[in-house]
Amino acid sequence: MAEIPDEAIIEEKFLAASGPGGQNVNKVATAVQLRVDVFRLGLPPYAYQKLKLLAGSKLTSNGELVITARKFRTQDANRTDARERLAALIDEAHERQARRVKTKPSKAAKAKRVDEKKGRSQVKAGRAKVRFD
Repeated sequence: MAEIPDEAIIEEKFLAASGPGGQNVNKVATAVQLRVDVFRLGLPPYAYQKLKLLAGSKLTSNGELVITARKFRTQDANRTDARERLAALIDEAHERQARRVKTKPSKAAKAKRVDEKKGRSQVKAGRAKVRFD
């Protein structure tokens, strides 16, 4: 997993979480919202492009990646979850797809294919109705 970027470029905010939890939900701000300026991450161009694709609506128009974690009941667990998700997203953005190498069938392969087609054609022609002219 990638290193979590410099703390200076991460902005952390705690929010009141929604969902079940009784009085705990109303009293404690356990949800975490991380904001990271993707331009300050220093990503190579290919990783930045992939991060834009992966992040989708989590990326704001001014280049901030917003990750909200509210799965757990404690601030610490949500904070850890948000940071892990950020690191996973950065890791995935750095993965490059393997280049596709174009291949071309050999002359022998082309000839074999044509011969097989001719053979199938003769078999099918043999199934046709017999005409007595």
